[in-house]
Parts: sequence; structure tokens; C-alpha cells
Amino acid sequence: IPDLAFSLALTSASADGGSQQLYPCEVHVGLAVCGSNPESRHLCTDARSAHLSAALVTMTELTDWFRSLPVFTRYWFGLSVVFPILGRFRLVSPQYLVLTYDLFVRKFQIWRPVTAVFFYPMGFHYLVNLYFLYTYSIRLETGLFDGHPANYLFMLLFNWICIVIVALLSDLMLLMDPLVLSVLYVWCQLNKDVIVSFWFGTQFKAVYLPWVLFAFNMIISGGGLYELIGILVGHLYFFLMFKYPQEFGGRNLLQVPSILYHYFPNRAGGTSGFGQAPTPRREGADDRAGGWHNWGRGRVLQN
Repeated sequence: IPDLAFSLALTSASADGGSQQLYPCEVHVGLAVCGSNPESRHLCTDARSAHLSAALVTMTELTDWFRSLPVFTRYWFGLSVVFPILGRFRLVSPQYLVLTYDLFVRKFQIWRPVTAVFFYPMGFHYLVNLYFLYTYSIRLETGLFDGHPANYLFMLLFNWICIVIVALLSDLMLLMDPLVLSVLYVWCQLNKDVIVSFWFGTQFKAVYLPWVLFAFNMIISGGGLYELIGILVGHLYFFLMFKYPQEFGGRNLLQVPSILYHYFPNRAGGTSGFGQAPTPRREGADDRAGGWHNWGRGRVLQN
């Protein structure tokens, strides 16, 4: 931009008290364009190389961090960054990313229940969602579900299907909030007595965190419906998968489909239970699941 250009010269003091021009160059909006002096060109080249090297190191560290995430958290988090950016810069219209009953059912735009999970208008609440997604998805995937990717994927799919059904019945367009809250709720139920921190240094047991988020959003923005749906869906999964078969002696009504074990088999070396040795399996338990649904009986499921 020529009209914003100005001259810049590096000088040094001379012996007689004057100054000597060393490296004349021209600056365009903060970008140095080297002059004809070989020394100035060498100085500018070194500066560019240093900035490029720093940028490459940063990109490498960011790539390594992203690849270190557990597989499902990695894709969930990554897509939850990509789709809001696409919508923010109008590379894809947000109207094509949200869930609406007429367009999904009557016009068969079947991608909408998927994109509505990942798209969210950028803002403070979006960043809070990303934080909770990253934190509690990692804790579940590397804790309870470590070595059992099919079980974690099944939980995500079950919660997602339930949320889509509720969203179609109640005309909800965005699904990120309830899905994140459903995962957070499951973790909080499995770690009821863990002390968590909230705004302004407040601390309380994890079992109260979903309800605190619900009340906080309801008071601040007059919302809370998305959080409430996430809590109810998370409780439905937790009750059917853990509480009903373990505390009430009922049948295990949720069974992970065999096809998920085929594509995401259990890995050796994963954790078993919630930091405790797994309890003996009941007779007739599903061998492929490795008695997974009996884990966690005891401390973390107490009322």
C-alpha cells in the first residue's frame, strides 16, 4: 500500500558526535522491504528466516498436540473448530449447517443432524463449550473408556440420537450444547465426590456441576433448555448402562453393537473400571465386551 509507506534508516553514532546511516530500508505497514545495500538485505533475510522458523516450530507443536488427543476427542474437537470457522467467514452458509425439521425430514437433507453437532456461532459461550468438550471428553476417553473405543463411540452415538429426536420434536437447531453437557454429566456421575472449580474460585462436588451450569445459563441469558436436554440424555445413558443393571439388578438394556467392536476393537493395556479392579462377571455376560458393563460397581456409583 504505497500511501502508507515510509522510510526508515538504522543509524549509529560517529566519533565526532554525528550519526552514520547504516541500513536504509522502506517500511510498508510494518513489513520491511530491504534496500539495495547488501548488509541490509542480509539483515532483513535473517529476520524473515527467524520469523519463519518460529512459525514452523509453533505449527509443529500444535500438530503434535492435536495428534496426541484421543481419537474421538480429536475429531470431535477438530470438527467443532472447522465448522464454526466455515460459518463465520461464510465459506458455508450457517443455514446449511443447523437442524430444521422440514429440511431434514421433508427435503431429506440428511447431513443436518451431523453438522448441527459441530457448528456453533462464535463467541464466549462457544469457547466455553470447546473447553468443556476438550476437558471432559478426554477424561472419559482416557479414563473409564481407555482401551474400549467402541464403548465410548457407542455412548456418543446413543446420546446424539436421543438429542436429535428431542431436537426434532422441540425445534432445536444447534446440538453442540446438549451433547457436550451429556458427556459432562456422565463424567460427573462417575466422579461424584471429585471437587471441581467454577467461576470466581467457587468449588463444589462434581455431581452438582451440570446443574450449576444449567442454573448459571438460565439466570445470565434466560436459556437453559439445551443444558437441561443434555443433562436428561446423559442421565438416561448413565441409568441404563450403569445404575439400572448394577444397583437395581436389572438387565443391561444397552448393548454395544458388534460392528463397533469390529472396527474399534478393545486394546490391551487399557484401564479397567473407575480406578478399581473389575468385579467378576455375571454368568452369561457378553464376552466381547469383556464384562465392561459391570465396571464401576462401588464407590463412584454411591448416592
